[in-house]
Amino acid sequence: MARLTPLLIALAATAPFGAAAHGEILGDAACAAGEGPAILVNVTGLKDRAGEVKLELYPADDADFTKDDRDLIAQGKVFRRVRVPTPKAGPVELCIHAPRPGRYGILFTHNRDGKNKFDYKIDGAGVASNQRIGLSKPKVASSTVTLGERPTAATIRVQYLGLFGFSPSNKKS
Repeated sequence: MARLTPLLIALAATAPFGAAAHGEILGDAACAAGEGPAILVNVTGLKDRAGEVKLELYPADDADFTKDDRDLIAQGKVFRRVRVPTPKAGPVELCIHAPRPGRYGILFTHNRDGKNKFDYKIDGAGVASNQRIGLSKPKVASSTVTLGERPTAATIRVQYLGLFGFSPSNKKS
């Protein structure tokens, strides 16, 4: 199963999901065109515009959610990733295509230092339900979305480590 290569797609004025004509959708061309099962995520609450952003699609079960991508691919399981530099301005929208309609686990991360390893002290994360993550790894139950034949829109508010675990930033970007 091939990984998606990050691809910057200019958003047409007639873009689906009510997206701003001046914005950009980062991810998969079919998703941006409104074709097939996919999720279009509007990201809010970024602490800053440093590093890169990443959206990942996993099987919707506890055993596979956040499992290493090489293991999932080797086992023939679903895994998709869109990883791009954090846009310096404007809305942040990521789109990832699913192989078929169904239930999937979705995880967003803001890798602020640009290294390809999550650093819980500085990086942010978000789940589809926007439930507070706290001090533990996100649960698949808070990250599951059901995708149909056409792209589904969602908003994820990014959470960063604070005194009581991961919670949303006070920043509104």
